[in-house]
Amino acid sequence: MREEFEKLAAAGKIEGRHVEPLTQLATGGFCMHRSWGFGRIKTVDTVFARFTIDFPGKPGHTMDLAFAAESLKPISKDHILARKAMDLEGLHQMAARHLDLIKLVLNSYGGRATADQIQQALVPDVIRDDWRKWWETARREMKKDGHFVVPLKKTEPVVFQEQETTLQNRLLADFRAAKGLKARVGVVSEVLKNAADLTDKQSAANEILLALNTDIATHQRTQPAVALEAVFVRDELRAVAGLPPGTDEITDTQIWSQENVKFGPVLELVPAAKHHRALESYKTANPERWHEILRGSLNIVTAKLCREFASLLIQEGKMDVLKETLARLINQHTASSELLLWLGRDRSDAYADILGPEVFRAMLTAMERDQFNEKRSNRLREFILDDHELLAELTASADIDVVKDLTRALQFSPVFDDMDKRSLLARLVKAHPAVQSLVSGEQTRQDSALLVSWESLERRRAEYEELVQKKIPANSKEIAVARSYGDLSENHEYKAAKEMQKILMRRKEELEAQLARARGTDFSNAKTDAVGIGTIVLATDLGANQAESFTILGAWDSDPEKGVISYLSPVAQSLLNRKVGEEVEFEFHGAIHRHRIEKIDSWKIPGTPLAEAPEPVPAPQPQA
Repeated sequence: MREEFEKLAAAGKIEGRHVEPLTQLATGGFCMHRSWGFGRIKTVDTVFARFTIDFPGKPGHTMDLAFAAESLKPISKDHILARKAMDLEGLHQMAARHLDLIKLVLNSYGGRATADQIQQALVPDVIRDDWRKWWETARREMKKDGHFVVPLKKTEPVVFQEQETTLQNRLLADFRAAKGLKARVGVVSEVLKNAADLTDKQSAANEILLALNTDIATHQRTQPAVALEAVFVRDELRAVAGLPPGTDEITDTQIWSQENVKFGPVLELVPAAKHHRALESYKTANPERWHEILRGSLNIVTAKLCREFASLLIQEGKMDVLKETLARLINQHTASSELLLWLGRDRSDAYADILGPEVFRAMLTAMERDQFNEKRSNRLREFILDDHELLAELTASADIDVVKDLTRALQFSPVFDDMDKRSLLARLVKAHPAVQSLVSGEQTRQDSALLVSWESLERRRAEYEELVQKKIPANSKEIAVARSYGDLSENHEYKAAKEMQKILMRRKEELEAQLARARGTDFSNAKTDAVGIGTIVLATDLGANQAESFTILGAWDSDPEKGVISYLSPVAQSLLNRKVGEEVEFEFHGAIHRHRIEKIDSWKIPGTPLAEAPEPVPAPQPQA
């Protein structure tokens, strides 16, 4: 095609500088446009001086040759994009040979490409299944192969080099080139991962150990966290290489024993993957005081470290110590937002006696304190908003008055905006309908109130108190004990205790709703000009020609054997507000009964307690 383009240049249809790029485009047959992406050149029209190109979403696009020479980048037939267009099935088969496919991609991009670039080139067209699994296998193979340089950081490019270098030489070169102890520790971690493939482990280890010991000595005071991490990888490398400890080596115990080393801040700087190792190391270095130090540091470390601290304390039989510390910090409202974030996330039955409404109060205080001190409290706030069960679970066993106080605290808290606050309040109302009036700002409507005797009200209150103070806490302990038995799928005690928990919580909600509506009375002001609450109705059953007596009292005062009925019952509802001489109908036991009211008396003498009130007046016998 070069001659054809040269003729076009001679005729003045294109410029001479366009001949070479157009020749490459026509010969390769593929191109790349900065906006339209990969294209396949279908035809070359030298008469009208134009290409016909298929772009994604723009098939059969025509382009002037001069414009094509300026705007298109030639793509060779060996490029991964061209191979996908011509032989996708062949690439699917090549995917089983990880290194061949990676080499093809790298050569397509000048011998180097980042992991993201490789993924974009292969997924989903070539690698259609689990990319992560495929890539991890490819990485392992590249590390063993002498032609690939695999970086430690994902953002750095993988490099293909024609000259082969052994894995050991490459890792040692990386170690020598690493700047600073932290970077060297990262390389040693790679050495440990690939130790089985090293040609001479002891030789490599000796060089690395010598350098690490020198760096540890210079960093132990200024950067104890980095020195500690270096000690850990040094000891692991020595064990893998089968080498004995060196003389005069600095140990982790020596680092922890330094006066300038503060346990919590140092541990925060150690990578999360090494937290467990660092904790065990500290426990060994301080066998008498380690648990006290952990207790004292719980309130100054991250949520992740709180979890690690708690696990170690529980593992070593210090559960009571842990719970006493948590209870004190929560009750004094001095718990940090990170500690409360951990406790909220990991809330389990083991902390059932701690996880109550005071935890949420402490959360509000912590977030308010963080705002005042210009610290970030976003993590705890976002967790509270995202966990839709948190508020209900923390207040499940709380007295309704406590829940109301908590509702008011939330309403006045400055840490949530109006929309988020409304969302949280709605969750409280859902779990405790009795706080609806606080949230809506309305008092309970009179027609929804329950009129009850003072005695029945006290009985319900006593039942509620026993439920929240004895039965529910006892059930929580049963759950914790049952949970400790192990496998929950086969743990019948745990399942039974959890089932009882549902029953208790349901009854608690019922009592809360009832007590919120209850209005106590002694029925001393009942009028007798019409049937009302606190009256005795003497009536005649017109069908059976029998006299009957109905004593209408409060919602919870029903006693059918004594003729006492609740004013909410169907019979009472049909009698209320009726006068002497009126006839009423009501359904009872599936049959319609018709009664005539003969007399209305006051049930209670004013000033007389319910227990001393007179027995219902017996109905007079009707005249024959």
